[in-house]
Amino acid sequence: MSNKEKILDLYYNQHLKQNEIAKLVGTTAQYVSKVVRTDKRNKEEKEKRKIENSENRKVYMQEYFKTYNRPKKDDNSYEQMVAQQRQDSLELSFCNNIISDYAYAKWNLSAYHTNSKGNLVLNRNLKVGFDVPKSINMNIKVPTQKYKNRCVYSY
Repeated sequence: MSNKEKILDLYYNQHLKQNEIAKLVGTTAQYVSKVVRTDKRNKEEKEKRKIENSENRKVYMQEYFKTYNRPKKDDNSYEQMVAQQRQDSLELSFCNNIISDYAYAKWNLSAYHTNSKGNLVLNRNLKVGFDVPKSINMNIKVPTQKYKNRCVYSY
């Protein structure tokens, strides 16, 4: 049996890979590839192997996800939520029934947009009462510094 016949037999009947065949026969992988490509059965075999590999991969992935245990991370989301709640209650705490303009805008951010100067401006299409801040100057270092006479917390 010649080398070409051995290669074709190992490839089509034994279903070995080209690099495995090259080691067994003692030739290069390029030569094995050339012999396999010139054979008339190559196209059908390629399709068959592609489908087989796809099915094997699907089965492997199903088994993998059945048995895979993801490492558990420390879940501190509850502590984060409690801290955020504390901060929010501080910001929204009322002293003399007044809330700072900045805190109001922060809690109603969808009603505001930033203008070219970097200030928060109320959207024009909204109808609001007189006590809602129409614009808030954001160009001072601490946004609440402007409202010293009100019950305000610095951030």
